Amino acid sequence: MQPQQQSLMYLHIAVLLFGGTALFAKLINLNALDITVYRSAIAAIALLILLVVQKKTVKLRSTKDNAIALFLGVTVGLHWVTYFAGMQLAGIAVGMIAFFTYPVITVFIEPFFHGDTPKLKDLISAAVVMVGIYLLTPDANIGNDVTLGIIIGIISAFFFAFRNIIHKRYFSQYGGPQTMLYQTLVACLMLCAFIDVPITQVTQYDLSLLIVAGVIFTATPHSLFAASLQYLSASTAGLISCLQPLYGTFLAFLLLHEHPSLLTLVGGTLVISAAFYETWSVTRKHR
Repeated sequence: MQPQQQSLMYLHIAVLLFGGTALFAKLINLNALDITVYRSAIAAIALLILLVVQKKTVKLRSTKDNAIALFLGVTVGLHWVTYFAGMQLAGIAVGMIAFFTYPVITVFIEPFFHGDTPKLKDLISAAVVMVGIYLLTPDANIGNDVTLGIIIGIISAFFFAFRNIIHKRYFSQYGGPQTMLYQTLVACLMLCAFIDVPITQVTQYDLSLLIVAGVIFTATPHSLFAASLQYLSASTAGLISCLQPLYGTFLAFLLLHEHPSLLTLVGGTLVISAAFYETWSVTRKHR
């Protein structure tokens, strides 16, 4: 198998696993914060073992990098809590579509780091996303679980977009496993004081699912994703990542019997199409 083909396989497996992460919001009988804390702790241990086995450096190079890692860890911790909360409230399909507004959010935030303003095509993409979100929303009452879940999903998307921008500008010199080790560790330590169910009271069923979520659906995909970038461009990775909501929705249908409505499919198509277009336009620009 050619290196590019192997990298492409790694990337598709990573995106499939990322899509499957959302299932644990429904499968694990814990709140979003508890899931985030325990998943982060297990993922950090798995990543540390991986780095030690591969004989790679764990320590960061400077005090500045430690400060950036701390900031990224806080941001990703807030992203994960809101991500799982959105899924628990709105369901997997709707929650993932709401979260996948992050590519469009990114194109609005990133120009401000360069002193620019968003372009017309980005405003059009944002308008398409807003129409898609409108179709997903049952009513304007935040007392409705689905509506609240969509709002929280978009907040999660904002944290994720912001984390990605900061990582790209200030932390891209480090590999995926090393980066995620610090982010998962910080997220765990930041939130562990607020857990509702102590580890001693977590059932064996939930603990086994947390181990699966932490090792297979967190540490593994991030490592595969980083490995795929050795032979694939970041833009190619971004395009294929647009399949994540489709994978997540299919797995939710297959395993949890969640049936998305026609409006969900139409609204989701608009949101994912906008995300795909924004990523494709970046790919074309770099070429």
